Amino acid sequence: MAEDHHVRIRQVKTFRPRKDILGIYNDEELIKRYRLDRAGILYVTGLVRERIQSATGRSMAITPEMKVLVTLRYLATGKMQLCNGDDLGLSQPSISRVISETLDALSTNDMLRRFVKFPREIRDIQRKQREFMQIANMPGVVGAIDGTHIRIVAPKEFEAEYVNRKNFHSINVQLVFDAKYKIINIVANWPGSTHDARILQQSGLKTLFDRNIVPPGCHLLGDSGYPGKRWLLTPYLQPRSNAQIAYNRAHKITRAVVERGIGQLKRKFHVLHGEIRVSPQKTCKIIIACAVLYNLCKERNILDYNEDFEYVQENVNPVVHEAPANEGLRYRDHYTNTHFNIED
Repeated sequence: MAEDHHVRIRQVKTFRPRKDILGIYNDEELIKRYRLDRAGILYVTGLVRERIQSATGRSMAITPEMKVLVTLRYLATGKMQLCNGDDLGLSQPSISRVISETLDALSTNDMLRRFVKFPREIRDIQRKQREFMQIANMPGVVGAIDGTHIRIVAPKEFEAEYVNRKNFHSINVQLVFDAKYKIINIVANWPGSTHDARILQQSGLKTLFDRNIVPPGCHLLGDSGYPGKRWLLTPYLQPRSNAQIAYNRAHKITRAVVERGIGQLKRKFHVLHGEIRVSPQKTCKIIIACAVLYNLCKERNILDYNEDFEYVQENVNPVVHEAPANEGLRYRDHYTNTHFNIED
């Protein structure tokens, strides 16, 4: 008796047409959608091509250029589904995979060291000090430091550690900006419950100053949530002299750089504004990738309509109370009396 043979019919894959994004949009339209112009997109693609190139020779393999575009669209909007908004012709699983691959490539230590650099050479330090001096006549300043909270969905593990003082889940990110609103230091691996001062205490940035890798006489400006140090100048909580009042005024005007810088970063990459619905580990890669791309835009002078966004400080950290014996606060008095000595 003849047996029935069931022939399995292979399903033919269908591919949606993909737009030639770089050929369709001009630079202005590309910056609006992807935050980079055509040359910038191709430059980023060149940086990560080896890490994101498809291993197979399939005719419809997703090109490195397309992977970069998909990732930039996600970072610009914060919504994966909008990556299809330009008819990129990719399925949602493909978009998710592409974004993960590209974020991995953009957030490597090598990439971070290449684009986010704290000044160490005397010539670079002096240039940054001159740029800060032009703001409000505060000498010796090389950077302004602050923490900002990036909201995340409640993680599955160690959930309580990510709840900050405003009672939402977040990553607390340490950022230092120079006077030109460029990021010169970033730490993006601490849960939201961690205080800014602890992040700084455990960071490589503190080591640079403590070991005099950054020469004496260089200062960061921080708010009252940080402890005063010889290299970290904070405002007076209760100024008692004209010199202290003048110091506070100059400090506030100069330190505003970091607040505006954070505002520019979040406005350029809107993914940092809302709740990021991925794991904390992947969120940290998103933050680093945004910082790398932000500085890349600064280097290439790629500006857009989002640049003048004002950042509102979350104020989630309690004030560190001043202690009379603190060496850093005594140094602040010396600094104030030397540079802001106004007759009472």
